[in-house]
Amino acid sequence: QGQLVESGGGSVQAGDSLRLSCAASNPVDWYCMGWFRQTPGKEREGGAGSNRNGRTTYADSVKGRFTISRDDARKTLYLQMNSLKDEDTAMYSCAAMLGSCGPSLLERNQYTYWGQGTQVTVSS
Repeated sequence: QGQLVESGGGSVQAGDSLRLSCAASNPVDWYCMGWFRQTPGKEREGGAGSNRNGRTTYADSVKGRFTISRDDARKTLYLQMNSLKDEDTAMYSCAAMLGSCGPSLLERNQYTYWGQGTQVTVSS
């Protein structure tokens, strides 16, 4: 239950765009979902969250550049990343929790299911 598989990472130049996908084994409208990222030696941080009611939230570091979205028919969560910067380099993971999100969509401890991650590397 709750298997998540990410794809779409890669190596790009600063200013480029990437779209990450997270394929779920169950309908995504069952879940509170989010995208998190982590670099070596640092804690995992929330990038974007999406609640079942359509509410979304973004970390200040990605606001205006990243967009989180869902495709219920494809059971997939997306993260469109534009105007990528060197500091966006990280391992990106999607996460899910059955039901609605808590007050903060970027609170990682509420998430039960995690994907294995996809690496994004941005160079200038």
